[in-house]
This record gives sequence, structure tokens and C-alpha cells, in this order.
Amino acid sequence: MSAKIDEQQNAVLSWTKAVTKNKEIVIENTNKLIPSGSKLNLKNPPRIKRKLSAWKGRADRQAFWFKHNQMKKTLPGDAGEVLDELKMARAEILGSREYEGAKLNIQNFSNDFTHNLAEDEIQLSTLINLWFKGLNGFKLEKDQKKLIEQIPGIGSKKIKQISKQMIAQIENEESFIKSSLSLLDVLKLIEQDESDDHDENEKFDEQSAENDDISSTDMDEVENQEEVKNEIDLMQSLVDEMQDEQEILQEAEISIDEELEANVNFEDNQPNQENNSYKIFTNKYDEIISASDLSNVKEINRLRIQLDKLIQPHLQTIGKLANRLQRLLLAKQNRSWKFDLDEGVLDTSKLTRIITDSNKPLSFKEEKQSDFKDTVISILIDCSGSMRGRSINLAAVCAEIIGTTLERCSVKTEVLGYTTKHWKGGDARKSWLQRGGFSYPGRLNDLRHIIFKSAEDSWRKSRKSLGVILKDGLLKENIDGEALQWANKRLQKRFEDRKIMIVISDGAPVDDSSLSANNPHYLDNHLREVIADIYEKNQIELLAIGIGHDVTKYYSHAITISNADSLGETLLDELTELFE
Repeated sequence: MSAKIDEQQNAVLSWTKAVTKNKEIVIENTNKLIPSGSKLNLKNPPRIKRKLSAWKGRADRQAFWFKHNQMKKTLPGDAGEVLDELKMARAEILGSREYEGAKLNIQNFSNDFTHNLAEDEIQLSTLINLWFKGLNGFKLEKDQKKLIEQIPGIGSKKIKQISKQMIAQIENEESFIKSSLSLLDVLKLIEQDESDDHDENEKFDEQSAENDDISSTDMDEVENQEEVKNEIDLMQSLVDEMQDEQEILQEAEISIDEELEANVNFEDNQPNQENNSYKIFTNKYDEIISASDLSNVKEINRLRIQLDKLIQPHLQTIGKLANRLQRLLLAKQNRSWKFDLDEGVLDTSKLTRIITDSNKPLSFKEEKQSDFKDTVISILIDCSGSMRGRSINLAAVCAEIIGTTLERCSVKTEVLGYTTKHWKGGDARKSWLQRGGFSYPGRLNDLRHIIFKSAEDSWRKSRKSLGVILKDGLLKENIDGEALQWANKRLQKRFEDRKIMIVISDGAPVDDSSLSANNPHYLDNHLREVIADIYEKNQIELLAIGIGHDVTKYYSHAITISNADSLGETLLDELTELFE
């Protein structure tokens, strides 16, 4: 069955790569409806044939998203969710026109998705998606139509007029999104004060289908800024429409409007041009923090109990692995001696010869030099949002197995984690916007590097801290290159002769704020440079464990763990080989 599952997933992945012409796309085993980066969110295929079409529909709609959604930015909160689903509906419609067989798959996915939710669990964003697809020839079920009718104002004259614009402009992504923003305004998902409502209503009545969003003042400003891209034209309308910026800033950490104003008003202050070197805008807001400081005692105990339940099936593996490694390491550490030497340590076993024959000389011995090197291991865990769920559970169990096993073998071990303090930028990005939002600023998010266990602490003392890795809200974005540099520096300060770093990750680095302000391969290229530097200096041995993903495109020495069943034996073989 496993071979068949892999075959089906590979077929879907190959089709997605062919449609999008993007060879970097990988499968991520999650339930997310909107893909991010180059990750195709797809669970294992169902065993029931009649559900296979819906499973393919989940993949088809994401493939069309990759192909037809070029403007990646969105809005915070409910407005962002609805806008994303409108963009998804547009991609589904355009993709189905080109690939007719995908239309049935997507319809089956939508039906299956809504059937599995209670009526009060279906989000407005999902209903808006169904509504727009229904206007474009997708077949809806009766229950879906009834739910759509309950959307406030959905049958109003104004929404009908906007929907006609959206259908007419569906081929033009920029114009489509402008009309979508007008829809969000009518649905009262973008808050305004009364005067703005009045101005917006007047503007709506005066605008035509071809020119419905940008005021003459805004247009003049955009024309004066030759380097501002089409996306800024779209977001300029948001500056006029969204007045309550403080509330939005608290919800989304960073305001799209501020970014727009910074790019338009401070273009002359752009000191940096694109180059290949990696830089950091500011590290003022970065933090290195102990895991125990991220939660209270009650929650730490609860999370440790949760982790213990995950580890329970692997206790036998831990014992087996520890026994094998212990025998291997003890064999390497066995002390041996050279005897009958003229100098060295007195060999007391030969003293009886002196008593029986005083003419016999004293005998000395010397300990032979052992080939075994004192060893320290650093386990570095990717604590990004893409690891949420099954992946982070596997990573935590991996760290527990490796850590407890090596401690029983008297090998020093530290466990570290890396993520960011915020989604899509934090204080660093706000500071960048205040300075003008110039191009190619470097890394823009605030790093959070976590110490779950230091090499000097015993596992008994630190075991509770590892449970914090399961804490809700901890997992955000991942900047792998700087995390490896941090772990590398910690190892370089150690006195042990042999130093090993084990990275547990699910793939590529992702930080939307840094990537959007620099280039799409900015973090990826830096990670490759850091790894190449570690390999070249050859002071630290680097091993990677890919959780559900093959990470050999980054690390030359890597293994992949796809499920808990293969966890024990894979680690057993790999760690044994590491110390042989």
C-alpha cells in the first residue's frame, strides 16, 4: 500500500510541477487550504476510490494557485482570508478552463470539504469562494447555495455590479484584486469611519469597470515613481480605504499600508541595490532564550506529559539504541597498556618477582593512546510553522531519542531550536519602514533562537523544557542559515575533540518579509553558503534529518524520516554508523 501511495503522490507532484513549470515544489503533509512558498499541502491519498477525485481536486486548485497567483501579498484577519479565497477561486476558474478534467475534481473537493464541517464551522471565506465559482459555471449543491444566501448583502445591487466587474476582469490579476477590495469594503471587512464611507460611495458610483480604484492624486504619485511596481498601484487604494491602521498593526504585526507609503514617499532614500551578499537589517530585536522562559510551570508540565505520550511507543527503541551505542562506545574507550617498560607507571603486578629475586629490575607500564575522541553533539530543530502537527511531533521524538541515548553513553548533547518572534516581520521591519522601506535591506524579521537543553545540563534537569516545542504559537518562520551559524559558534567554543551538528528540518528557509523585500532565493542561497562553509572548514560534522522531506539538496549527509514507524530503526542505524 505504501508503494501505491508514493506512486500517487509522485504523479500529482509531477503534474503540479509540469503545470506550474516550477521544479522546486515539494509536498507538505498538512491541511492548509492556501499554499505558501513552493509547498503543495497534501495529505496521503484516501483508500476509498470515490474520494480520490476530491483528493486530486485539493492538489489541482493549489497547482492553479501557483500558476495564476503572482501578487502574493494579502490583508490581515478576516479580510485577508476572504481575499485569499477570492484569489483561489480565480485560479480555480482559470485553471479549469485550460484543464477541463480538473473542474470536476475541484467541485468534488469543495463538496467533500463542506460536508465534513458543521454549518457553523464553515468560514465566510469558504462561502465567498463557492459563491464566485458558482457565478462562473461551477456546480453547487443545494446546501451550499442556502449557506451562500445567508451572506449579508450578497444579493444587493452593488455586489452584483462588483461581481460583474470581477468576472470581466478575471484575466487581469491586478484589476481583479482591485474589484475584490471593493467587495470587501461592501461586506464591511475593511473598517472605515463615516466620512470615508461617504467618499467611497461617491467614488464607487463615478468609476467605470475599466477605472474603478485609483484616484487621480494616487495615479499622479505612482507615475512619478518609475520603480514602483504594479502591486503598489493595487495597495495604494488600501491606503485610502483603511483608516484604522493602529488596530490592523496590532493584529497583523505590520501594516501593508505603511509599506506602501514607505516605498512611494521615500524612494529617493534607497541606499542599497540588489547584490548577492547576505546582510541583516538589524539584529537589535533578535533573542536567544531558554525554553523555560517561554511558558509558565503549569503549561511546561502539561506539554511534557503530552510529549511523553508521543514517546511512549519508542521507549523500547531508546533502550535498544542505547545498549548498542554503549557497547560500541565502551569498546572504543577501553584502556590498554604497554608492559615491561624501563620507565612509566610502576607495574604492581610484577612486584612479587622483586621479593623472590632481588636481582630482578622493577617493571613499568604505560597506557596506550585511545583512538576515541571526546564528543559533543548539537541537535538543531526547525521550529517553523510548516512543522506544525505531525512534523514537530516527529522532531521532538527524534531529539528525545538521540538526547537520552547519548547521555546514557556519556556523550555531551545540547538541544536547540530556531524560529522568529513574529509572522511576516516584526520590530526590525517596522524600523525598516520608518527609514523609508528601501530595496534589498537584508533580513527583516526578528530571530528567536531557543535553548531547550545546554550541553552541560543533564537530561533529567532539562527534559521538561523540550516539551515547550509543542507550545501553541511558538512555531512561526525559519531563517536556517543564521541558525546554523549560531549553533556552529556554540560548538566552536566547546573543548571536545569531535563536534557533530544534527539539523532536524522539513525543507527550505522561509520568511515572507525578507523574501519579498530582497529576492525569492535570498535565504535559500545564504543557507547553502553556510552549509558549504561548514563542510569546507571540516571542523564540525554536519548531519541532517529531513522530516517528511528530502533535504539532500542542501546537505550532502542526510536521511529522511516520513513516519513514526520508521523512526526507531532509521535513527538506530544512523547513530551507530556515526560512531563506528
